[in-house]
Amino acid sequence: MRERVTEKAYSKLNLSLDVLGKRPDGYHEMLMVMQSISLCDELSITITDGEGEISVFTNRSYLPTNEKNLAFASAKKYLERAGITDKNIRIDLKKVIPVCAGMGGGSSDAAAVLRALNSFFGRRLSRGELLALGADIGSDVPFCITGGTMLAYGRGTEFRALPEMPDCAFVIIKPQFSIKTPELFSRIDSIKLKARPDTDGLITAIEKGSVIEISRRVFDVFEAALPQKYRETTDRAKLELIDSGALGASMTGTGSAVFGIYEDERIAAKALDKLRESFKEVYCAKKIGMIEV
Repeated sequence: MRERVTEKAYSKLNLSLDVLGKRPDGYHEMLMVMQSISLCDELSITITDGEGEISVFTNRSYLPTNEKNLAFASAKKYLERAGITDKNIRIDLKKVIPVCAGMGGGSSDAAAVLRALNSFFGRRLSRGELLALGADIGSDVPFCITGGTMLAYGRGTEFRALPEMPDCAFVIIKPQFSIKTPELFSRIDSIKLKARPDTDGLITAIEKGSVIEISRRVFDVFEAALPQKYRETTDRAKLELIDSGALGASMTGTGSAVFGIYEDERIAAKALDKLRESFKEVYCAKKIGMIEV
């Protein structure tokens, strides 16, 4: 038996991100409005008869292909949880989402593997079981499984659906630096935040379907925790996004990607061309609705 399935792994943006404090379990209490977007990796998964061997091949030579790769880890955990011992899994991963960007690239790959395998094997795991398995792999994985427009809370693994975001376009700049997530959490624990996102106002703007009001409320507290040399880079990126027609701009996740929201796709396309003169990595994307699981 040899079967092949394909799946897209959609990236995410944090329209808002707040860190409310450290939890007794060592994680942080988060409050975020998250949005899945069309910028995606592509996975081709080949299932053959065998003894449970897993292999990963990717177009990025610097990425791990063992259990440190979340696509590998998710395939292994799925087979274990579903009680499947007689299949080999080969994952061919075409990486497009920028790495170390705060866009959930690894988490989206893990989520895509879980969706694809669960569908192939006749949905052996319920939606709840699949989300719980995703949470064991990483905090962003449950959201990446379902996508859409969500309010996420707890350590980020709990969420509720919000009305679908109105039509708009996103332009994303990936600056040429990255910072480790644990380092940013450590830095944010050591500072007093002077500003926080207006999460309720953002949700109201989404409910009203107002791109302008949504754009005015995008905010990520991790920007305050960036080292100054990096903050200067993200501030410049945000200013150039605004100058190119974005209605609002913010960093996403723990960075370093910065995004702008555009009401008109034509303006976003022109901004993309202009910003590529100043930045090496610039992308354009649309929103993605919730994925049926």
